[in-house]
Amino acid sequence: MAPDPLSLPAIHASHVGIWIADTQGRVQRVGRGEAIAAVAATPHLLLNAALTGDRLGYPELSGLDLLELFAFLYPARFAVPTPAGIAAAIDLAPPKTEEDIAAFLPRATAAMLAGIEAPAWPEREGAWHGMQALARQRWPWAPLVQPRLTAPDANERWLFARLPEWEEQTPRPAPRQVTIDEGDVTARLDRLTGDGAERRAGQQDYARATAAIFAPRERKDAPQMLVAEAGTGIGKTLGYLAPAKQWIDQSAGSVCISTFTKALQRQLSRETEKLYPDAATHREKVVVRKGRENYLCLLNLEDALQGGFSGRAAILAQLVARWAAYTRDGDMIGGDLPGWLPALFRRNGTTALTDRRGECIYAGCPHFRKCFIERSARAATQADIVIANHALTMVQAARPRDAGAAATRLIFDEGHHLWDAADSMFAAALTGQEAVEIRRWVLGPEGKSRGRRRGLAARLADVASYDEAGDRAIQAAIAAAAELPGDGWLGRLSENDPWGAIERLLAAVRGQVYARAVDTRTADAGYGLETELADPDAALVAAAAAASDAVEALLRPLLALGKRLEALIEDPPDWLDGQARARVDGARHSLGTRIDTLGGWLSLLGRVGGPADPDFVDWLAIDRYDGREFDTGLHRHWLDPARPIADVVYRPAQGVLVTSATLRSGHGAQGWTEADIRTGARHMDGCVRHFAVPSPFDYARQSEVIIVTDLARGDLPALAGAYSRLIEASGGGALGLFSAIRRLRIVHARIADRLARAGLPLYAQHVDPLDTGTLVDIFRADPHASLLGTDALRDGVDVPGESLRQVIMEGVPWPRPTILHAARRAAQGGSAYDDMVIRGRIGQAFGRLIRRADDFGQFVMLSPSFPSRLLSAFPEGTPIRRLPLDEAVNHVAAANVERRKTAFPAFSPS
Repeated sequence: MAPDPLSLPAIHASHVGIWIADTQGRVQRVGRGEAIAAVAATPHLLLNAALTGDRLGYPELSGLDLLELFAFLYPARFAVPTPAGIAAAIDLAPPKTEEDIAAFLPRATAAMLAGIEAPAWPEREGAWHGMQALARQRWPWAPLVQPRLTAPDANERWLFARLPEWEEQTPRPAPRQVTIDEGDVTARLDRLTGDGAERRAGQQDYARATAAIFAPRERKDAPQMLVAEAGTGIGKTLGYLAPAKQWIDQSAGSVCISTFTKALQRQLSRETEKLYPDAATHREKVVVRKGRENYLCLLNLEDALQGGFSGRAAILAQLVARWAAYTRDGDMIGGDLPGWLPALFRRNGTTALTDRRGECIYAGCPHFRKCFIERSARAATQADIVIANHALTMVQAARPRDAGAAATRLIFDEGHHLWDAADSMFAAALTGQEAVEIRRWVLGPEGKSRGRRRGLAARLADVASYDEAGDRAIQAAIAAAAELPGDGWLGRLSENDPWGAIERLLAAVRGQVYARAVDTRTADAGYGLETELADPDAALVAAAAAASDAVEALLRPLLALGKRLEALIEDPPDWLDGQARARVDGARHSLGTRIDTLGGWLSLLGRVGGPADPDFVDWLAIDRYDGREFDTGLHRHWLDPARPIADVVYRPAQGVLVTSATLRSGHGAQGWTEADIRTGARHMDGCVRHFAVPSPFDYARQSEVIIVTDLARGDLPALAGAYSRLIEASGGGALGLFSAIRRLRIVHARIADRLARAGLPLYAQHVDPLDTGTLVDIFRADPHASLLGTDALRDGVDVPGESLRQVIMEGVPWPRPTILHAARRAAQGGSAYDDMVIRGRIGQAFGRLIRRADDFGQFVMLSPSFPSRLLSAFPEGTPIRRLPLDEAVNHVAAANVERRKTAFPAFSPS
């Protein structure tokens, strides 16, 4: 029996209205002013203070947020942060209407608090001590939770005692050279898909084709490589896992599976449970790897808990500490930390609890043996399957650090994203923000700054104490780093009062950009300004020469320090014990990254006033957001970023699979040419095979494309009206995609209230104070909800079933006319390159619609001038209709009615 509701007032606010439940449970609808006065006078129960505050227009709203209570009671548990989601998580009946939510919150609170006294509460350990700390921080929930907790009979383990220590293990040997049999692969695939399951010929063909990458390599720098497109629904994950597991069993080797999105990493982790059904074995054999900036830093957390944080940030630190004791792997970004938790604290995010600046002190840290990052890195060296992301895979190929034999077989899922991942990974930027980070890395905290950040001297204190040459290099680096931009550099630039050689360079860059760039303040492309690095004026050339001297002055002692550290490792002195060795080794890796960065800066500075390098695109830029400058500097990108992928990542491997549902942006041989461009396969000297298997879905029956023909470009009221009418016609379940944040916000502001009154909730990226993953979770859980977003939603959403039945694009996703795009367009065939990019984007957006055999979806393009040549972006056989808006809305409404009657509407292609 559910406990009685608490006698506490509660508030619920949405686009429909605002409701308050009094202490007796009586609910009334109130106006915004009355609601703000009530919550300002008395703390109310609420769900998601940040979102509720936005709905009220009262961003400083505070109260008793049920999400904070959930995070304390059930750390590392998943819950959709909505009334229905919380109800499902605590096994309560959800509220039926918005009017019922305010009365539901006291019932949910009572149920959650009653769970504290349940003997089977699995997260009891650490709760009492955590609550004492939260009470000292005056957490609003403390008076309600503290009396229900009893002090443990014995000393319970707190966080740092609870976490297990990792252990060093013998490096994994290189795999045996074996050839796997296609019959064995087919048999394993049958076992993975389940006894009695219908055999899918496309999946079997795909599995046999991917088995080729596990054959022994025939010559150096020529891996067994396959570029394979597997249409949505083929089951490509099990298709490549079957031969991978067969090869692992026969060779004792390891496989690295690289993805682009965190969602696919989670999905792959679940799919590999079929290979290792035992949970303990799965944890040992399958490891998910991410960059170190994703993981909780225990030293940063300890500093936060011991006074480094104050106010609301200190409460967040205590809730993160509760989570850290129960987390699977310490992953704060896309792991089991609720994505909505940091958003509840607005400006007090979790970034200060991760190692985002590469300031780790490795073995000098008291928590080194319990470190989540180190445990993940060591577990990966022993795992059969490592699930990484494209960026980390490229970093480790370029700058290997982990001990043991590296994976010789690489599988790149979401291979269509390799170009973008490499474009970011292999770029160089000499900007104010980047220079400040280097300065902080060398000098540590300055002035009144707080925190446990340490400079180079502190991280290598033993080297400075015992090694004279090392100490000289450290001191020289400190002196040189002091010349880099420090706090207040943006203000000095705006006042034309730069200090130091690098700031004078940035001032010259800023002046040339403003002199030559086309102002885009009124354009949809954004607020940034840029100009080519061509024919620089005399001031910029002179500033670049001085800046080059300043960079060299820092690079020389860092190179000397790197050589000294290598010498210490090769010929260790008596004082270099195990911990010091680990600390020095970690410093070498971090040092190498900074040396690479400074080397890239010197190359870029040499370009100012010098000859252009045909392999690169160089430009000057001022970065702005909402008209406010936040960075300035020089930029360099590869003209073809897939070339370093081939050189650095593919060639050292024995076998490589690049796969996706949308590798080709068109049909036929031209599609493979484009796929080879985007993946870098064209640089592999003919050792590449191609394979394609179409989707088993019946797109002619399960989907259709509607091109709206009478919507004027730039008419924002009409655009908003089109979105609203189409979403109402489909009864929600719509994903709206925009190429500009400004238009997204305008459309959302115009239609959110109207849709809410129709019972159709609307959420939006860049509007609602929630992370993208949480927005998708909410969207997935409610078939009446719709979601507006930008590129991240076009590529990273997997919502099968009723919750996603319509994708609406505001128009053709033309590439932004940047300097970088113009250079690549000229090098790759002009308009044909544009078409390749556009078809890829449209194909990805269309691919959100049909995720399983019983899905039905409509793709609506709000563009009267949609070129016929781009229609090849859609699967062959997909019905395509060009209709005026009124007819399109009626057609969507009719399809929605028909969908409710039958499995699929009966469409005849037109």
